[in-house]
Amino acid sequence: MNPETAIRKKHHSAGYHVQTVVAVLITIVMLFPLYWMLATSVKSAEEVQRVIPTLFPQSFHPENYLNVLTRANFLKYYWNTIVMTAGILILQVGTGTLAAYGFACGNFKGRNVMFYLVLGALMIPLQVTFIPIYIMCANWGLADTFLGLILPESVSAYYIFMMRNSFMAIDQSYIDAGRIDGLGRFGIIWDVLVPMSKATIFTVTLVTFSNGWNAYFWPKIIAKNEVRRVLTVGLAQLKNTFAGQAVSNYHEIMAGAVLAVLPLIILFMIFQKYMMTGYSKAAMK
Repeated sequence: MNPETAIRKKHHSAGYHVQTVVAVLITIVMLFPLYWMLATSVKSAEEVQRVIPTLFPQSFHPENYLNVLTRANFLKYYWNTIVMTAGILILQVGTGTLAAYGFACGNFKGRNVMFYLVLGALMIPLQVTFIPIYIMCANWGLADTFLGLILPESVSAYYIFMMRNSFMAIDQSYIDAGRIDGLGRFGIIWDVLVPMSKATIFTVTLVTFSNGWNAYFWPKIIAKNEVRRVLTVGLAQLKNTFAGQAVSNYHEIMAGAVLAVLPLIILFMIFQKYMMTGYSKAAMK
């Protein structure tokens, strides 16, 4: 074998092993908090309070999950979160798709300026605008209601941005063919653009679901009553729910956290390939 070839192969092999080691270390660092949450959720209260923590549970206590579900009204929180997330998802998909079509295929004065304003909304956090939004919702009687939880999040600048880029990546000939076949604007959107943007739709829909499921700031402000409390706020209240016990209830708090994050993990594991494809397609324009 040529000495230079042997050296290149040796260097390539060494680089491959280094990349593998780095990837394994990064994976461990990222997954360890999830493992610690899961392990703590099945520990006893005494084991959680030890000065030297245990890496593996010495005894399993699945009743921690039952305690959270029954004593902390977690099933109600689950239902409220599902309703809120579903409402946000439906509205953001509808408004985002229609607005993206206008910015990608429309031809009207000020289109680019309006799109830049939408992008500017991405840089304004809710904490800046929540006071006037809260006042409006309170005046309209939307406090402690599902509408109050959903309506302020009914439009997403991120969704519009991603879908607009995906629509612009589609060749104009497909849209022209749809018009020749007699399709109107809505027909072009639902029969041409949406089917060709499935990967991006999966991606932004999952991101929207994740954001709605993990929302904390606005639900805590607008829903003071436990009747409309969502999972994230309920998790923060677990400490108060179990107050008065002889020991702290970190094991039950972790059990609640596992129950809250489980749907997101399952969805990501199922649809991760669509997310990667969607991001790559949206970045083409």
